[in-house]
Formats: sequence, structure tokens, C-alpha cells
Amino acid sequence: MQVLDPVVYREAMSRYAGHVQIVTTEHQGIRRGVTITAACSVSDSPPMVLACLNNSNPSNAVLFESGHFALNTLGAHHQDLANAFAGFGKLSTEDRFAQAEWQVMETGSPVLVEAIVAFDCVVTDRKVTNTHTVLFGEVKAVHFGEREPSLIYLDRGYHTL
Repeated sequence: MQVLDPVVYREAMSRYAGHVQIVTTEHQGIRRGVTITAACSVSDSPPMVLACLNNSNPSNAVLFESGHFALNTLGAHHQDLANAFAGFGKLSTEDRFAQAEWQVMETGSPVLVEAIVAFDCVVTDRKVTNTHTVLFGEVKAVHFGEREPSLIYLDRGYHTL
């Protein structure tokens, strides 16, 4: 069986709309947040989500080790925040987090106060693949923000819905 060229796959996935979210955690005094579109609901009983994180970034190790994370869903006005947590501008972790207001709920993970919705999760399972780690998180608390247009990533750019 022929292996699909990664360039072709990335082009195909660029046409797959994804909700823009920031995954955050804090562990042993170290905070980490990263912008992702690879996240979704897994189950409502128990309530569970998953988030996919790149293994090649050594800074993601704290997300793998902490045992908890928050999945913060971004609104249309969060483009600059999404870019900051995606690494554009090469801001320090402190400068990234300083761009917004954060709170702590059940797990200790930073939760974006202005998130459309945020899921505060305890990691129940982890699946390591070639390039990514999938974190499965049981939702322990939910934060509801204002209803507003969502930030979507499609065709290598931001859109709203």
C-alpha cells in the first residue's frame, strides 16, 4: 500500500475547518499554553474531550506530565491571542499569558476568562503516535463565557462563524 505524501495530506487538512483553542496547564510552577485545532468531544458520560499536541516541541512536556489541562475555546476577537500561543512573535510564556485574564477552577490549569467555553480536565489516558500525543481528559468543570462568533481556522487562515 502506498503511503500518502505528507504535503498532500497537509493541503487536504487545510481545507478541514477547525475550532481554534488554547490548551493550558500549570505543573510545578511552570505554565504552558499552545494553540491547537485538533480537539473534540469524546463522550458525555463521563464528559470527556481530547486534545492532540505535537511531540516535537519540548515545551509540551509539561502538558504531558501535569495530569490535567484546560481546553479554552476562542472567539473571533482572540486572533492575536491565538497567534501568541501559536508561537508567532516569539513571546515568552509570561508575555503570552499576560495578554489575557486567567482563572483557576478544579484542576489548577489556567482557564481563559473570556473563553467562549473552557473545559477543565483531568487526564485519563494518553496515546502517543509518531508525531503527536493525544490527551484524553475527563471534564471536571466548565466555564461559560459570552456567546459570540467563534474563531475557526480554514484554508490556512482565520475565519469566524
